[in-house]
Amino acid sequence: MESIQKEGQGYILCHPDGQPLRTEQDVLDLISVCFEHNSYKLLLHEGTLSDEFYNLRTGLAGTALQKLINYHIKAAAVIRTEETTQGRFKELLTELNKGENFRVFGSEALALAWLLG
Repeated sequence: MESIQKEGQGYILCHPDGQPLRTEQDVLDLISVCFEHNSYKLLLHEGTLSDEFYNLRTGLAGTALQKLINYHIKAAAVIRTEETTQGRFKELLTELNKGENFRVFGSEALALAWLLG
């Protein structure tokens, strides 16, 4: 994870080669990093999201998203792999992309434009 300043705003970047979010504790640790850097914007890359996140039966995606909302952290995810955006997870993304708390994009440029816009 890395704190980045761009266009006069800060955000936390979760590198795709970093440790993926696998547990609720991982989500809480991520939120702690946001608080440590006084940054309430988060950019997640596909590699940061584990198989557990994509499998809605585990409840990890719902827990993570609810915690981000509760702590007022705006998050964007860059997901390019089509296999991960199918079935029930795709339905969830369709609903999330209507809101202002969490959205999914196909490129980092689009994600940052929304996140910092």
